[in-house]
Amino acid sequence: MISVIKGLENETFQRPSEIIAEVLGSRAVVALSGPSHAEEIGRRLPATVVAASGDLALARQVQRMFNTERFRVYTNLDLIGVELAAALKNVIAIAAGISDGLGFGDNAKSALMTRGLVEMTRFGVRFGAEAGTFTGLAGMGDLITTCVSPFGRNRRVGERLGKGESLDQILKTMEAVAEGVATAKSVFDVAEQEGIEMPITGEVYRVLFERKSPAAATHSLMLRPLRAE
Repeated sequence: MISVIKGLENETFQRPSEIIAEVLGSRAVVALSGPSHAEEIGRRLPATVVAASGDLALARQVQRMFNTERFRVYTNLDLIGVELAAALKNVIAIAAGISDGLGFGDNAKSALMTRGLVEMTRFGVRFGAEAGTFTGLAGMGDLITTCVSPFGRNRRVGERLGKGESLDQILKTMEAVAEGVATAKSVFDVAEQEGIEMPITGEVYRVLFERKSPAAATHSLMLRPLRAE
């Protein structure tokens, strides 16, 4: 699944299913998403994902097609939430990688993932997603994998940023696309336009596109005004 949010001039964005509809016409779409790095799937290690669609019958059909003794598939009716979770978790993975690159340890990374999940949910609900989707496989599940796995491209971008490399240097030497870089800009722009509070995403954006240092971004997050959780 393409997990990139595309910013548009009319202050909105397009999800993959919307782009598909533009090309192929209006039809039911299924998004298959969750913690499923290809490196492990190819070795037939156990994994579990969701097949999301507004058409439950179609989601169940895909569930039956893909489910095996090593690849378990659940259904989910929240296509919007699953699509947004797939995109948003890549931005938080960059933040987690920055934390790794700075050597901040497990406590900081756990906090970033937890508060990042709050931001993902906040954004998704604003655009019609179900909050519960973000505590499931497409949200929390995929977020954990993306933030901790050595296979995570977005986490790796963040780690290299935390170690002092520039974004230009990193992108020139990557063999694969880190979707979270483009997504960070689109999500930041939409969040600003819609008044959605996303402090971690905002600092990731500033590190990526305004050359703010990772240390300064951390300082800004840690010294935000005190509040209830």
